[in-house]
Amino acid sequence: MSLNDPALEGNRVRAPRRLTLWVGRVLTALPILLMLFSASMKFSGNPQMLEEFVNKFGYAASAARVLGAVELTCVLLYAIPRTSVLGAILLTGYLGGAIATHVRIGDPSFVIPFALGVVAWAGLYLRDERLHSVLPLRRVAAPR
Repeated sequence: MSLNDPALEGNRVRAPRRLTLWVGRVLTALPILLMLFSASMKFSGNPQMLEEFVNKFGYAASAARVLGAVELTCVLLYAIPRTSVLGAILLTGYLGGAIATHVRIGDPSFVIPFALGVVAWAGLYLRDERLHSVLPLRRVAAPR
């Protein structure tokens, strides 16, 4: 059998197309940048941010740095190609907590962390062909 044998095609991981790869990189960069900003705000001790964190969301002020560290860890794992799937899973959990916090207080901006999670996974899906076998988003052939 040669390396170009069509029978081997199903076992080979293809590299993403150039445009798909770049769209994936841009979609990956958006949640990274937004969550780095969010983590930096938690570390900054900004009085306005702490006021909202305590009075609006109901968290203790001391929890801001802990959540900032968790957020930063998730983002760093997501940003490193070798650990990006683990990072995406952890980001999903973190963002799930953010969604729950917003829903608990009746804040309609829960859509933002939800969208951030969708964009994070979309970026990873477009960059990493291995995910296509785990999350097969393809059309099913119509019955004849």
